[in-house]
This record gives sequence, structure tokens and C-alpha cells, in this order.
Amino acid sequence: MDSVRDMAAKVLAIVLAGGEGKRLMPLTTDRAKPAVPFGGMYRMVDFVLSNLANAGFLKIVVLTQYKSHSLDRHITQTWRMSTMLGNYVTPVPAQQRRGPWWFAGSADAIYQSFNLINDEQPEYVIVFGADHIYRMDPRQMVDDHIASGAAVTVAGIRQPLSMADQFGVIEVGEDGRRIRAFREKPTDAVGLPDAPDQIYASMGNYVFSTGALCEAVERDAEDKTSKHDMGGSIIPMLVERGEANVYDFKDNEVPGSTDRDRGYWRDVGTLDSFYDAHMDLINVHPVFNLYNFDWPIYSMQPPYPPAKFVHQWGERVGRAVGSMVSPGAVVSGSLVENSIVSPKVKVHSWAHVDGAVLMEGVEIGRHAVVRRAILDKNVYVPEGAEIGVDLEKDRQRYTVSDNGIVVIGKGQRVEP
Repeated sequence: MDSVRDMAAKVLAIVLAGGEGKRLMPLTTDRAKPAVPFGGMYRMVDFVLSNLANAGFLKIVVLTQYKSHSLDRHITQTWRMSTMLGNYVTPVPAQQRRGPWWFAGSADAIYQSFNLINDEQPEYVIVFGADHIYRMDPRQMVDDHIASGAAVTVAGIRQPLSMADQFGVIEVGEDGRRIRAFREKPTDAVGLPDAPDQIYASMGNYVFSTGALCEAVERDAEDKTSKHDMGGSIIPMLVERGEANVYDFKDNEVPGSTDRDRGYWRDVGTLDSFYDAHMDLINVHPVFNLYNFDWPIYSMQPPYPPAKFVHQWGERVGRAVGSMVSPGAVVSGSLVENSIVSPKVKVHSWAHVDGAVLMEGVEIGRHAVVRRAILDKNVYVPEGAEIGVDLEKDRQRYTVSDNGIVVIGKGQRVEP
């Protein structure tokens, strides 16, 4: 335990949470991407913060920028640490510390936040993204980084070679560890030395030796042609010097994980991937298991009563099958199938919800039908309305994803 504490004292965690999330519109119309609700009870940012907290890394700053109020409020209300022990999770907005401009990229966000590093004087800096769904023990990645002596260690997840053009690809040398190239969505990627049919996709998670990070970010800040991006600018700079290593995500052992959900990681950057990640939760044997109590995902738990299912008369039976139903929800004489039901949702009699993600406060009127849809907070579906039944009609009124998922934004009016 003492060794864990000693290591934690040498580490500062920086979570990059300023993303606009344009491809998740309309879910990001009113909030930053990391603040988007996920899985009924959580926000996206809760997953990376839970991984860090479970690992004992309890000095965490969250760099925010785009429409950050919802995210700031969630972190401030939910993520409270013991100040007596010097621990904290704090949102840090862009402050124009280096001049009259906002963050110009993820590397610039760190450059403008050097005061945070100077205050803590850590030996190592964890830089993780805030909008991925996964479990990971970052202690193991930090240990690997220290043992390697590299300036930076990049987390890589194995993906099929055929999918290389969908990721930032890490190409390694013959030793399988040293990164020899870091390329964005290449069409001519080379397979791994031990698996020619696989590539390493970057997870957007990095561990830096502090001096190397500060020196690289300062040099990047002087380059007026740079995009000032961690993956596009800083990592290639350190790769060129031969100072970057990969950490294989398959080697990460999370307590309580199952064979089915081990190594799960999803970049929920599109409406379809956001929807698919929700469907991964409700399988009988979940592809991503929220019921791992050895490595919990933390979030705010409001004082809502248990979910309630009422009426049992003919077809007017309140029931949910293959679904996750959150506290405060009421399923009244209706059928919910294959869905995620968030707190304070009400589904009224004879309604049918199938394959939907219903966020907090959604209300489904009597005899309404909702299929393959995402409904943001407080959307009211009037009696007899149909969503996801006639996609051509839905496209005229709502957002419909490439895979036919109907998405209705917060407060958006639903037509009868």
C-alpha cells in the first residue's frame, strides 16, 4: 500500500475534456462531449475519472473549454476528494494564460496549463482523454512507462489491419515496443511483428516523464505551423527522436473483469457508436459489464426511489425485458425492451419502447411507439406518437444517423 501511495504522489493526471463533439450533435448542442450522459446513471467523463480513482491517482485536473458548465457542475458536485490528504479532482477552464486566445488544441491546452504542473512538481504526467468508454488500470501503464525509460508511453489497442484507415495507427519496431511511426488513418499500414493481421490503434492515453512533456510542448508552442495536438504533434515529435513506446492494452488486467469484457474500449465519437456502446451494456452477458464491483464506475447517485413497474391487467402490464432501468423510473402498463432507461423516466400505458436510450426525465405518452432511438433529457413524446417507425418522416423532423438511429435533442419538440 505504501508503494502505491508513494507512486501516486509522483503522478499528476490531466484529463482532456474540452472536446466539442460535433459528430454527436444534437446531444452536444448544450454540453461538452464528456458531459453527455451515458448508461443511464453516468456521464462519459466518469469512466476515465473512475479508472484514475480506482488506481489511486487522486490528483486530477480536468481541462475544459467548450460549453463546459454542465461538465464543471457534474465534476464539482460529484468528484469530491479528501483535501486533508491533498487529493482533488478539479475542472480547469481555459484562462488565456499565455495570451489572448483560447486552447488551440490539446497540446496548447497543456502548454497554457503549465502552472498546474509547476504547482505539483510530479515526476510523471498522465494525459488521458475524457470521452471513451472502457476500464483500465493506469497503474500498470505507469509502471511499464517507468521500466521502459521512454519519454512517453502511448496506450495501444489491437485492431484488425483492415480497419487501420479508421484510427490513429502506432507502428512499432521489431522489438514490438518502440514506436517507429505514428500515422493518422493510413491506407498502407503494416501489421504487428507478432500479429501481421493486427495494428495498434491509439487510445488517446499517454504517460509522460514530466521533463520530456514540458520540453516537447514548449517546442510545439513555438511552431506556428503546428496544429498543437497531442496525437498529431507531440507524439510524432517524440517518435522521431526514438523516445516513444507503446503499451499493449491487452496486457492490462482489471480486477473483476470477465473474458467477455476484458480489453473493451469504445470511442463513442459518432451517434451510431454511442448507440452501439449502449447496446453493449444490456446483453445477458454484457460486452461491457457495469456490474463489476471490484472496479466500480463512480458517479452522482441522486436520492431517487427505486424503479417501479405498475399495472397488470390484460395487455396493460408494466414490464422491462433485456433492459437496464434506473432509479426513479416508472414503467406503467407498458413494454420496454432492449433499452437503457435513465432516472425519472416515465413510460405510460400501452406504450412500446424497443432498442432505445432514454435519458433523464423523458416521458413517453400512452400508445406511443419508440424504436431504435436516443432521446435526450426531458423529451416528451405525446400520446400515440411514433418514433423510429417511419424513418423518412423522422428525417424531416429529427436527426437520423447513418444506421437509422433517430436522435431527439434536449428539449426538442416531438410532433404527435
